[in-house]
Amino acid sequence: MSNLSIVRLNRYPIKGLSSEPMRTVTLRAGDGIPGDRLFGFARYNSGFDMQNPTPLPKDRFVVLLNEAALAGIQTDFEIKSQALEINANGKIRRFDMRASEDREKAAEFLSSEIDLKDPELPKFVSSTPHRFTDVSVVSPQMMNAISVLNLPSVKKLGEQLNAEIHPARFRANIEIDGLPSFTELDAVGSVLRFGDVELKILSRTKRCAATEVNPKTAERDLKIPYLIRKLMGHMDMGVYVEVINGGTLAVGQTGEILA
Repeated sequence: MSNLSIVRLNRYPIKGLSSEPMRTVTLRAGDGIPGDRLFGFARYNSGFDMQNPTPLPKDRFVVLLNEAALAGIQTDFEIKSQALEINANGKIRRFDMRASEDREKAAEFLSSEIDLKDPELPKFVSSTPHRFTDVSVVSPQMMNAISVLNLPSVKKLGEQLNAEIHPARFRANIEIDGLPSFTELDAVGSVLRFGDVELKILSRTKRCAATEVNPKTAERDLKIPYLIRKLMGHMDMGVYVEVINGGTLAVGQTGEILA
């Protein structure tokens, strides 16, 4: 048992782009965060077919793994109207992503601002309810998994590296406090309960080079996966959970872990 609390809730409407902070979120059993990673900019040779969506490796999309400069770009995306605002290097552009012309212009602007070297522009894609989550390639269940970050683990890693590590590096949906550092990694199968909501821990989250990018400077400044492995013998930070009982979560809400 623990006194857990929810510190932040985030969704990422467009894979690889800015987070959208939320005060509350209503979850349904078996489903992911509403509106999370339903859109993406697929690279010219991604092979993604909107009529027949299949999970693809994250490097088929414009993501931080390959494009550190993305961290310096702020985006705001209104899912219902599909209005996208991109703020890059002080230049602000707005696009109606329902219009093919604007989709192309947005891809062009984004590509030029991050200096994308591909021979063709990326394509703005979606195929709801398909989600572009990193672990979508594992199984349909994992496609709807929600990422949870235990903040004491991030703090502990920072202390060991003598560096300030911003939790935003890990692009989690739910950031919690109250669990001893890294104990979440050994709690696979346990349930996090917040009010009516029950989240079953499915797996540890293995980290990739995207976490090397400092969200404030947009530069690769810490080899996070390598450093975690060096210190702890693994490359994991955070866990993936499945909603087994739905309901509403709110920032500040308290909860417990059921073994």
